[in-house]
This record gives sequence, C-alpha cells and structure tokens, in this order.
Amino acid sequence: MTTPEFASNRENFCYRHPDRQSFVLCQRCMRTICGECQTPAPVGVICPECMKAERQNRTPAQKRAARRWGGGSTITATRSGKPIVTYVLLAVTSFIGLLQLIPGLGDAITSQLLFAAGYLYPTLSLYPFEPWRLLTAMFVHGGFIHLALNMLALWMLGQNLEPMLGRARFLALYLISGLGGSVMVAVLAPSTATVGASGAIFGLMASLLIIGRHIGANVTGLLVILGVNFAFGFFVGGIAWQAHLGGAIVGALLALILTRTKRPEQRIWQVILFAATVVLLIVVVAFVPPLIILA
Repeated sequence: MTTPEFASNRENFCYRHPDRQSFVLCQRCMRTICGECQTPAPVGVICPECMKAERQNRTPAQKRAARRWGGGSTITATRSGKPIVTYVLLAVTSFIGLLQLIPGLGDAITSQLLFAAGYLYPTLSLYPFEPWRLLTAMFVHGGFIHLALNMLALWMLGQNLEPMLGRARFLALYLISGLGGSVMVAVLAPSTATVGASGAIFGLMASLLIIGRHIGANVTGLLVILGVNFAFGFFVGGIAWQAHLGGAIVGALLALILTRTKRPEQRIWQVILFAATVVLLIVVVAFVPPLIILA
C-alpha cells in the first residue's frame, strides 16, 4: 500500500509509463524509469532517451562496428558491462601463480596441473590418464615474470574483447584457444611438459586481429606484436612455441566463426561450430600423437 502523498509524487513513477511505480533512476538524467525502460550501463542503468543520445554521439568507427556486429540493444548493453570474466580469470590465475612462489607448495601445485602428452596416453607412458591437464596447464606458470606478462596481456586484451563479444563467448574463446595450444604441444612436442596461459593469450590476440580487420580497424600494430611474440619463441629456450601456434590458429578460427554468425538468428550456429572445434581438437589429440610417440 502507498500513501496519498507517495501516489501524488510523480517522481516515484516511471516518466515514460506513469502507471508503473519504480525506485530506479537513470544515471544520466536522474529521472525514474521502470524495468522495461532500463538499459545496463557501467554504473546503474540509463533510460531510452539517454541511450538514443549516446548512440548519436558515437564515433564513425563505433557506429560501423555496431552495424557489422548487429548493432541491437543486446550488443550495446553487453558492451557497457565490465569485463567480469577477465577479472575472474586474472584473479584465479594470479592466486594460483602466487601459491606457486611458496617454497615446497609451488612445486606440488605445478606438478599437479602442468600438461604433458604422456598424461593422455597411459599405455604408452608411465603417467596416469589425466586429460583435464589440457586445460589446467593454463592456470600455472613458470615463474613470476611469466605470470606477470601473461596477466598483463590478458588484462589488455580482455578490456577490448569481452565487452565486444559478451562474457560467455569470451570465456569460450579463452578456454578453447588454451585447449588448442595444449593439443598442438601434444602433436608437435609430445615429450615436452608445458605450463602457462600463452596459448589462450595468443588465441585472444589472433581473434582480436581477425575481428578488428572485420570491422575496419587498423590492426597493423597488433599484427606486428603478434608476429614479434611468436618469433620470440623460436629464439629463447624454454618457450613452447607450439602452444603459441595452436592457440593462435584456434583463436583465429573461432573469430572467423564469430564474424560469420553475428546475427541473432545465427547464434545457434556459433554454439554448434564452437562445439565442433572442440570435438575436432579431441579427435586430433586422440589419434595423431600416438603415431608420433610410437615412431
């Protein structure tokens, strides 16, 4: 129940729907808006009129990107959100990395989470069958510098990609790219043990390169960075360039899928093609490496 004073105060009702009571204010104009009129913003929500004004003030590059990626209210709302998945990945990976710095405990954590091809083929090695290491290796690193560089890259890339793609697609891109890096290590260097999120990071870089090119952005600088980082792995010992290659290939493939299935009615194809990519990686790792090991 409400008092007559409350009912007579129009500020307690949505300015676009006077019959709808609400206690939520637009963060731009500070007018009351109901749930139907709310669009998520970085802080709070904004009303349709302020959203319209915001769209009109976008740069030509932003408008072109919105048109190519659908440009609907769903995309706008997603871009306004904070990169929560990026922050969670940073927190989890950094926490594990800091635990690795503790003498005694660090070696135990690394040995439980690192990846080596032998863990996929117990009949051909002395290792137990632990296929989950294909993914857990992404969360452990070979030292503080290794961790810091990868987390810096994740933070920089996630700030751009996650708001553009949405949280679920960004997480899938990160994990599947990391899986691709581990698979490539198993195929090309089955005797090598590896740790680190580098495969996933290269997947993010490759996908940002493809998507940036698709929306007409200048990607020359990113292409140079990707090339320099990839070449760096050939000249410095202890770097699994195979993981970089696998992550970049898978990340580029997933980005191509995203750019070809960006309309709402095509979203089911995104799921199907992402799942098909995972199945393909599993098939590759199940049949190719044993031939190399036996040889």
